[in-house]
Amino acid sequence: MLSVDMENKENGSVGVKNSMESGRPPDPADWAVMDVVNYFRTVGFEEQASAFQEQEIDGKSLLLMTRNDVLTGLQLKLGPALKIYEYHVKPLQTKHLKNNSS
Repeated sequence: MLSVDMENKENGSVGVKNSMESGRPPDPADWAVMDVVNYFRTVGFEEQASAFQEQEIDGKSLLLMTRNDVLTGLQLKLGPALKIYEYHVKPLQTKHLKNNSS
């Protein structure tokens, strides 16, 4: 099971435990677009979550995103975009790589 535990940050990192209890597959690579959208809504980015839907970002796309993609490609305000990348996208990518490297 994927578990993203981070310290509580304003509008962002809130110790989300991601398992089938949330309705999302445990591996972000298996997430559909709405799983990605719901993940960001769950962690406090209700307003920004729609950008992932508009850009059709599914789990595989999310795991491929660079810092620049998040900061400029989604057309989000800089503050939330930085938090989304640093506290969510990057840790999800790191966990995915650790779980899938042999």
